[in-house]
This record gives sequence, structure tokens and C-alpha cells, in this order.
Amino acid sequence: MWIDLTVAVTPELSEKARANEKMTAFGHLGTHFDVMNLTFPLENARRSGLVLDVTEVAFTGQEVSLSAEALNLVQEGDFVIFRTGRIENVAYGSEAYFGIHPQLEHSLIDALIEKKVAMIGIDAAGIRRGSEHTPMDQYCADRGVFVVENLCNLGALLQGQKHARFEIFTFPIKFEGMSGLPCRVMALVEDVI
Repeated sequence: MWIDLTVAVTPELSEKARANEKMTAFGHLGTHFDVMNLTFPLENARRSGLVLDVTEVAFTGQEVSLSAEALNLVQEGDFVIFRTGRIENVAYGSEAYFGIHPQLEHSLIDALIEKKVAMIGIDAAGIRRGSEHTPMDQYCADRGVFVVENLCNLGALLQGQKHARFEIFTFPIKFEGMSGLPCRVMALVEDVI
């Protein structure tokens, strides 16, 4: 079964997002990844995906971390996605959506980089917020890890579980010289009979 993890962007949603966040300019609108000054490796178009449900922490004001047990699920080359519940509970494009959103602990980001993941995804405006957003995206990109923001439909992947594995496909638009690239992200999960 295919599950689309991409935010649908309408003209109204685009206008609303641009009014509430300066970084939603062309390239950073909807589901996108921050390429910074790098080229998207074609091998990232198809990856093993892992989604982790962190909703119990996401609205407490604490930063997202993982237990050693959860971190052991991560494999080299994975596209690791965090379901915070942000995009399910706060409308994408609104001022609140881009405000104080959940973010990953620095130590968690470093642990994912050490495990040599290919990509980190989140259902929020970024893995860090405010003045740390762009520098952290660059930090990850410099280490060969791309950050995909504003993913949706993660609950459909989890099907009530705390984590799930699947095959994931990411298709960026072929723009050049951009710091962000809109992309279509789709997961292929085994049908449950």
C-alpha cells in the first residue's frame, strides 16, 4: 500500500504560509528538504524508512530524545522520521505552526549522524527552530545527511505502533542553486491481511 507523506499545497495555503514565515519562499514551501549547498544524491530517492512516534514528548516543551533501545532500531542509510503530531494538531501554514514547534536534541541529531543515516524527517517546520534552524540543517548537510520538513500522514505508517519500517521514496524537483527543494515523499508499506 502506498502512503503519500507530502503536504498538499494550494494557492491559499501558499499565501498563508508565506505571510507567517519568511523561509517559506520558493523552495521551502510544503514538504521539502534543505540541501544547503549540496546536490541530492540519487541513491536517496529510495531508502529504508523508519518512523518513530515521539508524540508523548512533543507537546511537553521538552526536546525530543530517544532511548538506547529506540536508537538501536536505526540502521545505516535509513531515512529516519519523527512523528511529533505537530502537523496533525496545528495547521501547516499558520503562525502557530511555525512558532514553538518540537525539536530534536542536539545529542540525538549527532547520534543519527554517527549511525550514518541518509535523511532525517519530521512533521514540523524543522529539527531545530529559530536561529538554530538553518545552521543545524547546514551541520547535517555537511555530514551528508539531508533534513526533510513538513511530512504528514505518519500515523498511517505507524498503524498504532510506536515505530514502523517501510520502503520510502523521495523525489525532489530538479532545481539548482536553491537552499531548499520541494519534494514528493511516498512510503510503500506491506499490506496487512
